[in-house]
Amino acid sequence: MTEPAQEPPFLQDPYAPYAAMRSACPVQSKPVDSGGRPGCLVIGYAEAREALADARLSKDTAAFFDGRGSRRRLHPAVSRSMLASDPPRHTRLRKLVTRAFTTGAVAELRPFIARVTDELLERWSPGERFDFVAGLAVPLPVIVICELLGVPESDRADVRRWSAALFSAGEPDVVDSASYSMAGYMTDLITDKRLHPGDSLLDRLIAARSGDERLSEDELVSLAVLLLVAGHETTTHFLGNAVLALLQHPDALGRLRENPDEIPAALDELLRFDPPVSTATFRFSTEALTLGGVEIPAGVPVQVALGAANRDPERFPAPDLLDLDRDATSHVAFGHGIHRCVGAPLARAEGEIALRAVLHRFPGIRLAVPPERLEWRRTRLVRGLASLPVLA
Repeated sequence: MTEPAQEPPFLQDPYAPYAAMRSACPVQSKPVDSGGRPGCLVIGYAEAREALADARLSKDTAAFFDGRGSRRRLHPAVSRSMLASDPPRHTRLRKLVTRAFTTGAVAELRPFIARVTDELLERWSPGERFDFVAGLAVPLPVIVICELLGVPESDRADVRRWSAALFSAGEPDVVDSASYSMAGYMTDLITDKRLHPGDSLLDRLIAARSGDERLSEDELVSLAVLLLVAGHETTTHFLGNAVLALLQHPDALGRLRENPDEIPAALDELLRFDPPVSTATFRFSTEALTLGGVEIPAGVPVQVALGAANRDPERFPAPDLLDLDRDATSHVAFGHGIHRCVGAPLARAEGEIALRAVLHRFPGIRLAVPPERLEWRRTRLVRGLASLPVLA
């Protein structure tokens, strides 16, 4: 079998270029689209935390770009989601979904997550070669979030395909088309659930009818799409990146294999080291502000490079070292502020359960190809492997 060609250097390792940029300035000018529209990229840790929590940086980007002649044609369920909104709308929508991802709610899901993980891993035997991404990192979070939302098993392959397309880099028509496919599917699923109600999270959102819990039809579809996509895409990359990091650091791998109870604490360092979301979604300045000593006028798009911030030596000494003894709880892999990832408890549970199972079942797991031959997805915003060949 022919191995994939060597990936471009930035896909292989974006952290060295980020370090060079950060040494010059923690806030960099950067075009935000192919037309060269000016924007800012935040790569310093302190500046990232400040930007992520600054109310002057609005997330209502649909209104911003629509007013400037954007040629993008994303479905409103994607372009005007909870993620792309400000208070009070964001506060109301987030309150509705937060209860599904509390520590207690996720604890109830853990037996199901463990069972699915075991069923997926049973397909391979020790010493056998398999693709960790295709074999576990993709299907596990897809199955979990689809089960939570009540998406039928027969539809999950389509859901995964549309979701992957939504993050395609350099293919706006593909992204726009996928947004309509996903929104259309969720509209139909909601219609079906009204006729045949169940007890899924989506059923509960449909049933919300009073006070702040009342959702418009557009809000309902938008929340469903966001939960479905965000509920598995980032976790897939989290799992792949974490396992790769451990395979490239045998001492850390051996330590967690021998001491699996350390895995929950190790998740923060793994998330810091190579987070699944490399760059947060757009914000824009509603008024002039200063960030990292850089003057940002009103009306400028701003993106925060979460991966770069997590490797800032001012906050994390020797940041390119995977150090399981490091206190990495202040990482920004899940964001920061009011938009911090609502599904973080679920992602952590899936990560812990998956790592425990993999290290227990395959204690000798190792890379099946040289690291430079690994294939990375060419995506917008997220950072993850297209495949991870391993010898179990």
